Amino acid sequence: MAAEKTGIEKSKEMAKLAIKALEDRKGEDIRVIDISEISALGDYFIIANGTNISQIQAMTDNVDMVLGKAGYVPKNIEGYESAKWVLMDFGDIIIHIFDKENRLFYNLERIWKDGKETDIQSLD
Repeated sequence: MAAEKTGIEKSKEMAKLAIKALEDRKGEDIRVIDISEISALGDYFIIANGTNISQIQAMTDNVDMVLGKAGYVPKNIEGYESAKWVLMDFGDIIIHIFDKENRLFYNLERIWKDGKETDIQSLD
């Protein structure tokens, strides 16, 4: 059960669930950045993009549902209506779902380059 896990174990489980939920809705260019050593915001940023508003909202809904079933409730979700940049804050992980244009514009991978880009398989 989710409540029994602590620290990085919990963050990794949340990240794996979120990634799977994004993949299930055809999320593109999914990246994971380990920010645990450079920020108190959380352990991981997960960044993905979709191709249109409906897909981005479906990705957001699926992440919310999958993590919710595992007992993880978001602290905040912003940007859902416009679906240009949806921010899902689950505390230990923060998920950014962009349209392609805004992902290129904001380029979080560059801004958070001090974080460690993490191979998805390494979360196992």
